[in-house]
Amino acid sequence: MDVAGSVALVTGGASGLGFATALALRDSGARVVIADLASSNGADLAREHGLTWAPADVADEAAVRDAVAIAAALGDLRLVVNCAGIASPGRVVGRDGPHSLEAFERVVRVNLVGTFNVIRLAGAAMIEVAIAGEERGVIVSTASVAAFDGQIGQASYSASKAGVAAMTLPMAREFAAHRIRVMTIAPGLFETPMLAALPQNVRDSLAAQVPHPARLGDPAEFAALVLHIAANPLLNGETIRLDGAVRMGPR
Repeated sequence: MDVAGSVALVTGGASGLGFATALALRDSGARVVIADLASSNGADLAREHGLTWAPADVADEAAVRDAVAIAAALGDLRLVVNCAGIASPGRVVGRDGPHSLEAFERVVRVNLVGTFNVIRLAGAAMIEVAIAGEERGVIVSTASVAAFDGQIGQASYSASKAGVAAMTLPMAREFAAHRIRVMTIAPGLFETPMLAALPQNVRDSLAAQVPHPARLGDPAEFAALVLHIAANPLLNGETIRLDGAVRMGPR
């Protein structure tokens, strides 16, 4: 799929992987809508970088409907990239007792339910778009290596990201009838706000765990894979690890 001239909706687009992807898509000729929490600096970023702003909590049905409508009003919505996500680390049973059920549910609601919410609503709009070449469009979601190598304290995050990976194939099979591809990327350790909050010595330790290249990933490298997925019509129904061959240990 040629993204030039198409409309792309990127959730979690006000920071990290989402923002890098939005810029890459813009530079490739797409009209890009970034959706993120109203409390983010998304509106300012959109004005500064030639993007369109849509405030939305991905787990909020009405807000996502509005974001999809904003995107569809710009033209043919052919690309959706799900980057919104949160983490709430904690042991199942820690020093203060059992893990908060509310905290567990919130992570699953944003990461998994939110991703599903965006796909079902954006997918309904994409189905109405005319086929261009072999396809109507592409949906790319974000899982994590934690879906496969979850560490102690990552039960909620790993469960939510494993769910994203698990629903990729059945969705790809369903959307194939509409000539829409569904893919997922499972990033490893990247330079994102989630890791930026960690002390430098911890960040250095994490980077050293990556076999090659022994560093944290650049969000632009995630964005480059999104562009390749869009361009390569045989990529469908798969979760791609983007991690420098890292395999996370138990801690």
